[in-house]
Amino acid sequence: MRIKKGDNVQVLSGNDKGTTGEVLEVNPKADKIIVKGVNIRKKHVKARRQGEEGGIVSVECSIPSSKVNVVCPKCGKTTKIGYSVEKNKKVRVCKKCGATLK
Repeated sequence: MRIKKGDNVQVLSGNDKGTTGEVLEVNPKADKIIVKGVNIRKKHVKARRQGEEGGIVSVECSIPSSKVNVVCPKCGKTTKIGYSVEKNKKVRVCKKCGATLK
């Protein structure tokens, strides 16, 4: 999977099309990611302990990783990710400007 936790991504399709956000969680087995502020759903939570409040909580749900593109920090455009070898290490590279991604 080319998308990592902490990347800044833009949603390509769906209800949140055009929205940018930070990747909070990555699930490579299911090929899904959770992005901050994207695909928000309401969850009904029951109080578990005495004194604790239940209620309706907003939760970010996962979306397929194919529906997002990484935003390059140097050029500021959405881009695909390539790889190159520098000093015997494999690093991620922006396909548009060639800048290395963290």
